[in-house]
Amino acid sequence: MPRDSKDQIRRRIHKRIRRRVSGTAERPRLAVFRSLKHIYAQVIDDEKGHTIVAAASTEKNGANGGNIAGAKAIGKLVAERARDKGVKSVVFDRGGYLYHGRVKALADAAREAGLEF
Repeated sequence: MPRDSKDQIRRRIHKRIRRRVSGTAERPRLAVFRSLKHIYAQVIDDEKGHTIVAAASTEKNGANGGNIAGAKAIGKLVAERARDKGVKSVVFDRGGYLYHGRVKALADAAREAGLEF
């Protein structure tokens, strides 16, 4: 029996998380995706299926997303953009990743910048 890859395991965990976590217009979902070089964050209204705001380390002014400092910068940026759109409170979707390292840094930075979750 072949073993699942880390990404397959993460996707399975993410599917399990998504059964419970869903974004509404009042409280959208802050979804995180990380790759080896970059980190991405989106604030999503799942009822409409729309991304309200997004931030990524791939943007021209984006920090290096492969480290904790870059994740903090993206967390702060996505929180500022969400506040500008009138979003104060979100539900956090860690995307199947452990709440540790870059994911935790992004979440903490978003909280410090004014998002509630």
